[in-house]
Amino acid sequence: MTKYDNNFTDQLRERLSIVDVVSRRVPLKKKGQNYWGCCPFHNEKTPSFSVNEDKGFFHCFGCGKHGDIISFTMETEHVDFKTAIAELADMAGLKLPDYKPKSQQQIDAEESYISITAAAAKMYAEKLFTPDGAHALEYVRRRGFSDEMIKKYGIGYAPKNNIISNKFANTKQEKIIATGLVRRGDYGLYDFFRDKLMFPIFNTHGQIVAFSGRSLDGSEPKYINTTDTEMFHKRQTLFGFNFARESIHRANRAIIVEGQIDAIQMQCHGFGETVAPLGTALTEDHIAILCKANRNIIFCFDGDNAGQKAAARACGLIIPFLRDNSDVRFAFVTGGKDPDEILRRGGAGDMKKIIDDAVPLVDFLWNTANKNFLVNTPSGKTQAEKFINTEIEKINDKLLRSQFAQEYNKRKFNEWHKWKKTPEIVPISVPKTDSVIKNTIIYIVNKYPEIAERYGDFIGGFNLDFNTDVNVDLNLDLKSAEKYLVSLKLQKYIENLELKKREITIGALSNGNDVRDEIRRIDDEIIKMKERFDLLV
Repeated sequence: MTKYDNNFTDQLRERLSIVDVVSRRVPLKKKGQNYWGCCPFHNEKTPSFSVNEDKGFFHCFGCGKHGDIISFTMETEHVDFKTAIAELADMAGLKLPDYKPKSQQQIDAEESYISITAAAAKMYAEKLFTPDGAHALEYVRRRGFSDEMIKKYGIGYAPKNNIISNKFANTKQEKIIATGLVRRGDYGLYDFFRDKLMFPIFNTHGQIVAFSGRSLDGSEPKYINTTDTEMFHKRQTLFGFNFARESIHRANRAIIVEGQIDAIQMQCHGFGETVAPLGTALTEDHIAILCKANRNIIFCFDGDNAGQKAAARACGLIIPFLRDNSDVRFAFVTGGKDPDEILRRGGAGDMKKIIDDAVPLVDFLWNTANKNFLVNTPSGKTQAEKFINTEIEKINDKLLRSQFAQEYNKRKFNEWHKWKKTPEIVPISVPKTDSVIKNTIIYIVNKYPEIAERYGDFIGGFNLDFNTDVNVDLNLDLKSAEKYLVSLKLQKYIENLELKKREITIGALSNGNDVRDEIRRIDDEIIKMKERFDLLV
């Protein structure tokens, strides 16, 4: 019988949760590891229809019906295979491929691909323990990798010469190029990975389909990955997922970190449920794969700005996948460290505390709105509300969406009604505040909220109640109001420079250091700032 390419049907099974597919027709309730409901294929009052999300199949203990998302759709919709695939592809948001059987040529090509990547992995692993790979072995051991870990994850070394293109010199060039391991140059084939610490990338079946290579000389980019091939797509591959599947099931959650070494160290220190994206930002496909395994997910990112942005993006991606049994949290590793360093220096206990302190999604989204918008002004509050409403509108479960909306309405009433905000971090100290300055700032914020948004962190440091009535019209136009705020910031900056200059001078007198260049730099900056101030007044 004519059928779709197995890669596409496998992609459907990976992308779609059988619980989501079945629950469109059968109300399900979770008991233990399975979901249960009344069988749609025969009449019954006591549920005997079981759905296993992790394994992706259903089974009725009453009538014996058994299958996956495709057979369920065919049986319940009374449609043929092609129509069922089309319906599921639409549900998954995937483009339907041409309806054709997999040719013997395709089958042979895939078998050749896996054979070549497996042989390459073996060569890289052997090279790690040769004199050529000594510096790579020393690096990986310095990072806390034991020989057992090296063997388990197939870590190896790609030398500077072309061992892969030489090894497969008698293989058809198209086959070896198709793996991404070699490229064609002016003088023939050459290896894509050279002088790299090599990490094999496995598919969900445990087959090596690609590699990630880490530079050892400090050059950038730090990691390079196999380019997308017929068998490998970065956007649909999570590093370490083949090792993590059982642990995700046992731990009833998944942890996502930013890099391969972080993922390996986490798995080897008791967090076997950890995975990482591959050289690309987290994608909807990554989320779909994880949610099919388990809807409880902890995102663990660096605490810097880049990590916060990555977390905000992850939050937006996972919201459409939320269900009433989801527990999504966000953990941050601060102090310029990463999970690898935390584990090597502080051990699993320190990492466990970071994971245990993870912030629930409902709080993370709320905190994001408060950080990104000036909620002590009418326009800022409106923007924050629009942001929250747009995000929770992505929730497909209507009742769950309603619960989120009720929670945020309560928080808005309790925390925003005074139009007052105390920022967590004030980036600049503020001048000593008298009543004239306070009243002027309140007047400006109430009359020109667009200015307040631009200078929100500075204004927030005054901790003013903007509901206070200012019974005076200062008659400041928009330009004058902004000039006033800029002048306040310049005054304080100049004061801070003068103070720093005095501190450096006093320090030099006590320790004898030559600080003339530093004093000269500060004097130049003071002159520049005073010139700017003179232009304002």
